[in-house]
Amino acid sequence: MENILEVSNISKDFVGFSLKDISFELKKGYIMGFVGPNGAGKTTTIKLIMNLIKRKEGDIRVFGMDNLAHEQKIKQRIGFVYDENFYYEELTPMELRHVIGPAYFEWDNKAYQSYLDKFKLPRNKAIKKFSRGMKMKLSIALAMSHQAELLIMDEPTSGLDPVFRSEVLEMLQEFMTDENRGILFSSHITSDLDKIADYVCFINEGEIVLKSSREELLEKYAMVKGERKLLNEELSRDLVGLKVSDFGFSGLTTEANKTRTRWKDSVIIERPTLEDIMIYLVRGEDHV
Repeated sequence: MENILEVSNISKDFVGFSLKDISFELKKGYIMGFVGPNGAGKTTTIKLIMNLIKRKEGDIRVFGMDNLAHEQKIKQRIGFVYDENFYYEELTPMELRHVIGPAYFEWDNKAYQSYLDKFKLPRNKAIKKFSRGMKMKLSIALAMSHQAELLIMDEPTSGLDPVFRSEVLEMLQEFMTDENRGILFSSHITSDLDKIADYVCFINEGEIVLKSSREELLEKYAMVKGERKLLNEELSRDLVGLKVSDFGFSGLTTEANKTRTRWKDSVIIERPTLEDIMIYLVRGEDHV
């Protein structure tokens, strides 16, 4: 199946931080959750894909085209939702369409107004009077109103209430009914990705820690919990991100099936969430 996005061995150096040899791909018809703690490199990677900053080395191809050589053609086909929005805030949403719309060959004014109504955004209110959540809704409306084939979303549900977050996720699933589309969804709200992501790419300290289908990830890893007296050297070797207290322990195993077979009668073994996997891989061993 054809890749809609390919990131190959990209690097970028800053004072005190480096993005190191980042590689992943997104196939048409799928949603990739791009996860990691704050400062891990998610936004930097997205800025490199969008050519908002220059990479040190590596290659990025979108729709099979180099993102530098064919930047304008590529951006016609991308819907971009950034974690901070920069608009002419004196304008209203209806006035803003006259600024944004002409930039896209496939701008659909009817679709844009439909999204404004669906998101309950006032058409003729100055954007400067919008809340952060309302501005994010407006950004999503703009991104989905020009027949985009790839949505690149950096924290799109940040600042939104749970009800609207759920509505956004439903809209993204509707967007994906066209199997020629794809979504790169960066978020620290991993519960959202638990619901919609087909693949997960986990970045930490500028490096890719893991990349896998969500189902394979949740099959490979398991949460292990039990009384502290059960935590012997053999069991400890099976665990990463171990948390130990006076009352017991919890940890993450990367060998779920083996752990279930070996320890099923003495410990509790549970299916992890993406948040569990991220937290325990990052935290390491912690005694409290």
